[in-house]
Amino acid sequence: MTHVTEQDQQPDAVVTASREVAASAEEIFALIADPAQQPRWDGNDNLAEAAPGQRVRAVGDVFVMTNLGGGVRDNHVVAFAEGREIAWTPAPHGERPPGHRWGWTLEPLAAGRTRVTHEYDFSALPAEQEKRLAKARQMTPEKLLASIDRLARLAEEVEGT
Repeated sequence: MTHVTEQDQQPDAVVTASREVAASAEEIFALIADPAQQPRWDGNDNLAEAAPGQRVRAVGDVFVMTNLGGGVRDNHVVAFAEGREIAWTPAPHGERPPGHRWGWTLEPLAAGRTRVTHEYDFSALPAEQEKRLAKARQMTPEKLLASIDRLARLAEEVEGT
């Protein structure tokens, strides 16, 4: 079952998508918490690469990612519970995060399945950052779901081997 919502209080500031995946939370989390794997499942087709060896382990970690346009982003981890939750705030390399957050929550279910929820929250982006806000408003639940779908295919392949 797929569940796609936009938060009520600020309809365009927090976007979420959720669905069940036929893989364990541990397998799914391993793909999310290793930045080098993220370009494989990025449904926005925006990520180019991340150096290996940046596996996220705690709040406060920072991993570096290069996007397809060549931009380098420092991703500051703001939520972390091994196998269950991870979130980060991206920023241009060497700068402070401007106020948007990418997050994942994993809920183990029966029979090795997991409910995966992906969230993009740009409610803290300042109004004067018009260019960033315009881009942020283009994020849709369907785009988040594309990342979940790709992540599911990768995790289900691992589970099936």
